[in-house]
Amino acid sequence: MTTSPAIPQPPSTSPAAPPARLPRRRPGWVTALGLRARAWWADAGLTLQFVGEVLLSLRRLFAGKAAMRASDLFWQIEQAGPRSVAIVALVSGLVGVILAYMGAVQLQRVGAQAYIADLVTIGAVREVAALMTGVILSGRLGAAFAAQLGSMQANEEIDALRVLGIDPVDHLVLPRMLALVMMAPLLTAFAALTAIAAGGMVALLIFAVPPTEYLYKCMDALTLPHVWIGLGKGTVYCLLVALSGCRQGLNAGRSAQAVGAAVTASVVQSIVWIVVAASALTVALQRLDW
Repeated sequence: MTTSPAIPQPPSTSPAAPPARLPRRRPGWVTALGLRARAWWADAGLTLQFVGEVLLSLRRLFAGKAAMRASDLFWQIEQAGPRSVAIVALVSGLVGVILAYMGAVQLQRVGAQAYIADLVTIGAVREVAALMTGVILSGRLGAAFAAQLGSMQANEEIDALRVLGIDPVDHLVLPRMLALVMMAPLLTAFAALTAIAAGGMVALLIFAVPPTEYLYKCMDALTLPHVWIGLGKGTVYCLLVALSGCRQGLNAGRSAQAVGAAVTASVVQSIVWIVVAASALTVALQRLDW
């Protein structure tokens, strides 16, 4: 009995089963800490590099070789100065009310309501006005700088400037930074005056302090070192706001999400820098007995 030869079967065309995916393991805490430290170190390197580029740009500006237009500077001055007065006045006045009321409640226990003026004047001129000005401008202008430069980075406009031989730091960063530094003392002084006036309303209407006595105490407590220290702190804080906003904007990614992350990072970073600078300056100046 003979058997018929086996008929060859065609190769199977069914797709091969995909390999099983291994479960993704989360890195341990040591690995996560190392990755975070490496990211912080890289971020600090970018910040130092940006500060160096700004210093070189300032040297070119003093030498008359910077590619900065005067029209850009004047436009940024308008944005940083007159258009920021309203929000600075509102917040500083409310902070002055809080400072006067909380201080007067404690002073009233020992019958020293007349010293409300000393508390408000020294606190506003030396510390509060500069700090509030920096925080307000970090949200209003620091975020705007990061959004503007980040959008230009996403649209490759900054790359186009480099192709044309124009330094982005000269053309974009210098006008914003100089405008904010120039307007910082004026905004700080205006914030201090607003806080003192608001504190005077509290002393007059709630604690029955005569206006002439309040004014005399303010003038007696206000000294030139307090004024210079307050204006200097405000200038330092606004410089940090400009550096943070421009740094985050120039180093933003090329997507809408990256621009939003740069704006958020600029506000957070500038506020952290302001708080650290305020702590360092306050301790240093107290140690120097200024």
